[in-house]
Amino acid sequence: MSGPLLAVDGPFILYRSFFALPQSIVGADRRPVNALLGATNLLLRTIEDRSPRAVVVCFGAEAADYRVALYPGYHADRPPVPDALAWQFDAAPELFAAFGWGSASAEAFEADDVLHSLALLETEADGRTLITTGDRDLYQCAAELVTVLYLKMGGRGVEEVDPAEVERRYGVPPALVPDFIALRGDPSDGLPGAPGIGAKTAADLLRRHGSLDVAIARSDQERPAVAASLRNTGAELLKFRDIATLRAVEVDRPSDRATDLVGGAEAARRYGMRKLAERLASGDTA
Repeated sequence: MSGPLLAVDGPFILYRSFFALPQSIVGADRRPVNALLGATNLLLRTIEDRSPRAVVVCFGAEAADYRVALYPGYHADRPPVPDALAWQFDAAPELFAAFGWGSASAEAFEADDVLHSLALLETEADGRTLITTGDRDLYQCAAELVTVLYLKMGGRGVEEVDPAEVERRYGVPPALVPDFIALRGDPSDGLPGAPGIGAKTAADLLRRHGSLDVAIARSDQERPAVAASLRNTGAELLKFRDIATLRAVEVDRPSDRATDLVGGAEAARRYGMRKLAERLASGDTA
């Protein structure tokens, strides 16, 4: 098979599906299966459109301990996982395995780090990677052989994000995305950024100085408000960049494996997703 590796942000697609579909969608035991159903349908559509050589759904810690140690506010304001979703998180790897889709995780790291690591490994083998996510931290992975398929929360369809698109959106290349996040901040992760420095100023600083380190070192060249912000929060900004920088973790490169619609249909039937099972049994993935 010559298609790309499809690396999927498991927590995001499950969260997105859980809030997009009603909890009245229940399985044989009357527990909600809305997240499982929505995530499976999303993957089936993506596979139909992209013909990947293999699919790996990635999981990990909600917040890596070392990131929380760097900044206790990291992910601090995120609400707990609803009970109706928590069991679907636990069930997802088994359901996905029935379709021939792999799962990968790292207890000490987050799903983003696993996605990043798979993309690095695939690139080393001269293979292409499609990263399906709704987390813009993954923009730093965009490269010649890596495209981010960006999913908006609550939206429809995907947006292809390659290095040129990252630069169009942020004003900096993928390699500087962690620097950009540190300066601008990331409310979804609880990172406040540099006071008074928004996206436009962050991109301008990085374009002119080339990195966060140099921007801080040359803060006296900036207008007073920006100079003070960089000078007073420089040490914290470097921690924010460290938090935003994805780590390489140990993962295995998956072998080629086609989607198993028969096995998927059987699993869907076990989980009480009758209509999906009927559709798959007829060979229909749309």
